[in-house]
Amino acid sequence: MIRSYKVEDKLPLIEILRLNTPQYFNESEEADFIKYLDHHREEYFVIEANEKIVGSGGINYFPKTKSARISWDIIHPDFQGKGLGKELLAYRVQLLKKHPSVQLIVVRTSQFVHPFYEKMGFELEKIEKDYWASGIDLYQMKLPA
Repeated sequence: MIRSYKVEDKLPLIEILRLNTPQYFNESEEADFIKYLDHHREEYFVIEANEKIVGSGGINYFPKTKSARISWDIIHPDFQGKGLGKELLAYRVQLLKKHPSVQLIVVRTSQFVHPFYEKMGFELEKIEKDYWASGIDLYQMKLPA
């Protein structure tokens, strides 16, 4: 089940982020995630399985460029590869395709996860070495809305 984020979801989501560190995230990104949840979250969703939070992901809007960004996708390691990340991403892409002012969907990810977004139709736009942290590169990808 996908639902909107609630403040009480914060601690379970931080724990899921920690379970994905250092494989997908650097330790330094935890502070960025907390700041995002507290100050930069626009639309954020959690996905539950058996009444337990197993992942999350958001959307941020950029009206001047008629774009939206998929942000902070995180899936519990025990639930990766089971289609939940795909379901959560598809849910947000469908919302954005219906949004009247969004023409482009962007995701900023890493070399570790960009194949997932490629399978979902996103095209690689640019790469920046060591963007997120040493050894974690930025892979910016786009999808027409």
